[in-house]
Amino acid sequence: MSATEERTLRIGELAEMVGVTPRTIRYYEELGLLGGDDERSKGEHRHYGEADVARLRELIRLRDLLGLSLEELVALAEAEETRAALRDQWHGDPTDEERRVILAHALELAQQQLDLVEARRRTLDELAGELKAKLAQIRKLRRELGD
Repeated sequence: MSATEERTLRIGELAEMVGVTPRTIRYYEELGLLGGDDERSKGEHRHYGEADVARLRELIRLRDLLGLSLEELVALAEAEETRAALRDQWHGDPTDEERRVILAHALELAQQQLDLVEARRRTLDELAGELKAKLAQIRKLRRELGD
């Protein structure tokens, strides 16, 4: 393999590397979370590159960190893809008016993503508060028993 050739992985190798099942990868492809291989003939094995590995790891991190449903994960991923396209437009020498439109759209997308993250944080904060109250009650009961 030359220095310019990218190492490719088969689905089982990718699944093992990222810590998911091949079924999860196929499902993420069906949902549009992980791109398909357009150049692949029907029945031919799909090969995954470093970009696929990075994307899948980020999706798994977001899913696990934020406890996202698949619908929320799709929405978050789509917003990020749209923001990436907006960045490309920004660097494509747009007019000032086009830049205003790009910024307005990017602002809206980033706000949607932040709203989702903050909603998850509020839920976690509520759970943490409940657990702290339980700990306080348990400690109080222990003190009452003389421990």
